[in-house]
Amino acid sequence: MSIYTIFPTISTTFIVVSAICVAIGWSLAIQRKLDAHKKVMLAAAVFAVLFFIIYSSRTIFVGNTEWGGPDSLKPYYMVFLTFHIVLATVAAVFGISTLVLGYKEKYAKHRKWGRITSVIWFITAITGVAVYVLLYLMYPGGHTKPMLEVIFGW
Repeated sequence: MSIYTIFPTISTTFIVVSAICVAIGWSLAIQRKLDAHKKVMLAAAVFAVLFFIIYSSRTIFVGNTEWGGPDSLKPYYMVFLTFHIVLATVAAVFGISTLVLGYKEKYAKHRKWGRITSVIWFITAITGVAVYVLLYLMYPGGHTKPMLEVIFGW
């Protein structure tokens, strides 16, 4: 595994583990095991933050992977990728908001938002894995320059 694929593999693993924690946490909430729910959801947040740190660091210092598949599929991939990015951004905002509502003990709103946030998180994780599979397993692509090099010419 090269430097170009190890970090995406690790970050994708973290987001999948985060989604699994959310599923477990949701189940614990339904069972009214609220202390365990809180711990598992905190773990989900930690794994999501680890994903973001690795993903953003790789983008800044290594660069993003270019589409390596057939040109005829590129427009479809770009639409799918855009959908994933927008959904991931929404999921992050909802996730932070839901966590804050829980810690502020605004449980009625936390429950309402938590249901929505969890579903968005699951879809984001699934589409993220699909992007990983497309870029690193099915159609390994080339690599762009690191963002710092593009901006500053380093």
